[in-house]
Amino acid sequence: MRVDLFDFDLPPECIALRPARPRDAARMLVVAGDAAFADRHVRDLPDLLREGDVLVFNDTRVVPAQLEGKRGEARIGATLHKRIDLRRWQAFVRNAKRLKPGDRITFPADVTALAEQRHEDGSWTLLFEGEEPVEVLLERAGRMPLPPYIAGKRETDEADASDYQTMFAREKGAVAAPTAALHFTPELVDRLDAAKIARETLTLHVGAGTFLPVKADDTDDHRMHAEWGHIDAETAERLNAVRANGGRLIAVGTTSLRLLESAAGEDGVIRPFEGDTSIFITPGYRFKAIDGLMTNFHLPKSTLFMLVSALMGRERMQAVYSHAIASGYRFYSYGDSSLLLP
Repeated sequence: MRVDLFDFDLPPECIALRPARPRDAARMLVVAGDAAFADRHVRDLPDLLREGDVLVFNDTRVVPAQLEGKRGEARIGATLHKRIDLRRWQAFVRNAKRLKPGDRITFPADVTALAEQRHEDGSWTLLFEGEEPVEVLLERAGRMPLPPYIAGKRETDEADASDYQTMFAREKGAVAAPTAALHFTPELVDRLDAAKIARETLTLHVGAGTFLPVKADDTDDHRMHAEWGHIDAETAERLNAVRANGGRLIAVGTTSLRLLESAAGEDGVIRPFEGDTSIFITPGYRFKAIDGLMTNFHLPKSTLFMLVSALMGRERMQAVYSHAIASGYRFYSYGDSSLLLP
């Protein structure tokens, strides 16, 4: 499909630079089939789902993956993208033309890395030196990797260390938050429990590639970056039992959705999964594992707007986003939410 079919005009003032407080006070646009749109709030979620439904969360934890360093006198910026092994990360590098294989980059707090290999997409493999775990080094030298549409408008500060982390964050390895879950609070979770709406977690380490623009003119020519995910056998078994008993699986965020769909067979059965996925969902895709999606509002011509268009229909989502913009919904990572029930 032509990428420009997924374009829309978004006023800059729609981009949220800070989250709602409290988190569950964010607005939520409910889109259920062909019914009229409903303007609600995230705190209304227990009233919008059914007993027996399950919310599926991504428990990945964002690491301080934004680094500023030097190679000699040249300034080098690195955004870690994907863990390769215990000491190596793939990274998008600013001022990469100043690097060659074997160069040492010096970051703050005596953290150093070798530029080991340049990849076809322009990213680099960085080999972090020393014996300390890389996550420990990042805590010393890195900062929270806010999305470019926020970082380009303000400086990262101490509030972002907690604001850009979900209450479910446990498994370190993401360089971007699964932002749909940023809206949840302990109080909201207690009310979901009381409504007998269950929760399950999986892990998908979100990479910086999620923010890369689609440069191709046709979706067939776009290549997704791979991200590592894991669903254990017990979780898969429980998720399958929910659907067998008539409950709905509601993915909280596109990251949870993509991993569930990667783990599901053509028969709709979710199987244990561990490894990379580069699934790219566009209109025409037949969903196998999920019955709904809670997600924030996405960029024009992005792979994520293509995903929600595949779920609900492209024209329907264009109408949804027109309503959201006209009604003052806040967009992107710190913005408001939507509940999509096809």
